[in-house]
Amino acid sequence: MTSGVDIIFYIAVLIMSVVIHEVSHGYAALYWGDQTARLAGRLTLNPLKHLDPVGSVLIPLILVITKAGIIFGWARPVPYNPNNLRNQKWGTLSVAAAGILANLLVAVVFSVLLRAAYAFNFESPAFYSIATIIVLLNIVLAVFNLVPIPPLDGSKILFSLLPPRFRNIQYFLERYSLFILLFFIFFLWKYLSAVIFYLFGLFTGTQFTGIGF
Repeated sequence: MTSGVDIIFYIAVLIMSVVIHEVSHGYAALYWGDQTARLAGRLTLNPLKHLDPVGSVLIPLILVITKAGIIFGWARPVPYNPNNLRNQKWGTLSVAAAGILANLLVAVVFSVLLRAAYAFNFESPAFYSIATIIVLLNIVLAVFNLVPIPPLDGSKILFSLLPPRFRNIQYFLERYSLFILLFFIFFLWKYLSAVIFYLFGLFTGTQFTGIGF
């Protein structure tokens, strides 16, 4: 049974994971010449600078309490101005991909720690639980954000690569993004879950058995 401490911990890990995701966007934009995030004071891991009351707290709390089987959320987007980027196509693509890559990097680092712990028979159930949660939530964030539906990062990657003759696809996705995203979450999430659990096994070398909700 999930305790109040567990719920708080899940949400804390999620908040820090989305903060890392957003800050990575800001640093990528800075690399390509846009200082908007820096000037706004958003290039910091201080979660108070990034919290979205709904996406960072309310939605994750509801998902955990209702045992929805998934947990995700978001922070306030780090601002950037694509017009300031040295190369708008590759700069925009890099900014979008930075958050996804940052979450995958966190997942890989803690997966390596998990594998090392298994190899050396490290006896600490708390460590295994914490590392498992961190790996899983960061894989969820990375994979979910790869979905090419606005406002997710995958859409920005797709739009950066789309030839001009296919811009009607971008306009369609932007116009109906809310409905498409809700349809995806309610009816197609199970297929994405299979990818997430596969990556979890690939990274950690173990089968996902649950984290208490």
